[in-house]
Amino acid sequence: MGAVQQVENGKFVESQTAASLAKENLKKSNSGMDKEAFLQLLVAQMKYQDPLEPTSNTEYISQFATFSSLEQMQNMSATLELSRASTLVGQTVLMKVTDSTGKTTQVQGNVDFVVYENNKAYLSIGGELYSMDDLDTVADKKYLEAYALAADFMNTYNKLPEIGNLSDIDRENVEKLEKILSSMDDYQKSFLTDDYIEGAEEYIQRMKDITPTGDDNDDDDDE
Repeated sequence: MGAVQQVENGKFVESQTAASLAKENLKKSNSGMDKEAFLQLLVAQMKYQDPLEPTSNTEYISQFATFSSLEQMQNMSATLELSRASTLVGQTVLMKVTDSTGKTTQVQGNVDFVVYENNKAYLSIGGELYSMDDLDTVADKKYLEAYALAADFMNTYNKLPEIGNLSDIDRENVEKLEKILSSMDDYQKSFLTDDYIEGAEEYIQRMKDITPTGDDNDDDDDE
C-alpha cells in the first residue's frame, strides 16, 4: 500500500497516512523472522552441523513445531484484529500518530471504512488511512452525547452578556440554556463546572423577572 507524498515549498511533507504506514513498516521489519527465514536457518544448521555430533531429527521437528505454533498464534491475533477493526466502522475514535521526527499528533473522527491488506487493518478517517496500531481510544456513545450537549451549553452560555446587562433580547438564548440544563442527567452535568451551572441558574431566574417585550403595550391598549 503506497501513500501519496505531498510537496510543499519544494520539500516532501509527510502526511498522516504516510506516518502511520511508515510506523507499520518499521514494526514489520523489527518483528522477527518469518517462516521462510526460519526454514533457511534450519537448512543452514543442518548443512553446517558437526558430523561427529549431528542434531537429531527429533530436535529439528521440535524446533519447527514450536515455530509453527507461534505462527498460528500470530495468525489468530491478526484475525482478531481484522474482526475488531470491522466493528469500528461508524464509530468515533482517537488515533495517536507518530511521524518520522518523533512528533505525535492526535486525530479524532469517524471511521468511514476499513481497508485490509497483508493481514493488517487500516482505518479510513477523514480521507486518511491509519494503522490499527495507532488506535488509542474508541469514544463511547454516551460520552459523545454528553460532550455534544455540554458543548452546546457552553456555546449558548458564552453568547449571553454579563448578568447585569441581561435584557429581553437574550430571552431565546436563556430559554435554550434552561432547556439544555433541564435535559441533562448527572453524568452529563459532570462535563460542566459548578460555576457554569450556578451561573446558568442565575440567568434563568433573572430572565423570569424581566417583562417580555410587548406586554406593556398590551396593557396600554386595554386602558
